[in-house]
Amino acid sequence: MSGLSLIRLPVDRDALARWAAVRNYGWADRRGPGGALRGANFDEGRALHHLLAETFGKGRLQPFRLIPAPRGAAAQLYAYTRSSRQELLDEAHATALPEALAVCEVTSLAEKPMPTDWRSGRRLGFEVRLRPVSRLLKPMPVAGNRPFAAGAEVDVFLIEALRRYPGGPPEGEGLKRETVYSAWFAARLDGAARLEGEAVLTRFARTRVARQRAAPEGPDAVLQGELSITDPVRFAALLENGVGRHRAYGFGMLLLRPRARAGC
Repeated sequence: MSGLSLIRLPVDRDALARWAAVRNYGWADRRGPGGALRGANFDEGRALHHLLAETFGKGRLQPFRLIPAPRGAAAQLYAYTRSSRQELLDEAHATALPEALAVCEVTSLAEKPMPTDWRSGRRLGFEVRLRPVSRLLKPMPVAGNRPFAAGAEVDVFLIEALRRYPGGPPEGEGLKRETVYSAWFAARLDGAARLEGEAVLTRFARTRVARQRAAPEGPDAVLQGELSITDPVRFAALLENGVGRHRAYGFGMLLLRPRARAGC
């Protein structure tokens, strides 16, 4: 088996939306604002989950992260894999349908081997897109509203706010979303690494994820910060497997970056 690699794959988001619409992958509503195909109710993560499986094989490019260009339909997909570039190309050329190859430019697929010699104590910068939710084991009451049902996925910020302030926060007090998400992420490093300080919430939205007939709304957050490796073997597994829930749908991929330097 090959070592872990980081790949980059160009994706046309408009072509992805058309491809997914034909197959009904990832749509809560078929039209976005102004009648556009690609809109707020299109779950690109689910569409990409199916596209990557049908093009390269199930689970070969997970976890992944789609990073759109500032304007237009162009985007870059990054993923961790244990398949080589040539293995991925061979699979796509042998089995992918022409319409799938119109969505992602497989001939432009780029590959970078990841290190195999992670060192305990090494400090790294990171960025990660998360869906910070928790599945309830029992119903949760909400003052003045219907309770959340057992099995529901609920924003961990809302869960913590209801736990601390069941009647609403006192005037002048309250939780910071950034603090709750940072602590939730730190707990899911699970001994592989230690979060250094509090992560910074650089993007937040509420989005829908299309799962079978349901399209629940929830948090979509990007955190940046620094971590220190505490267990090199578990850290390598963390990169390969991702962090948190919905890792097969575009969340949880840990992208590494140089750490900040003093005075920079």
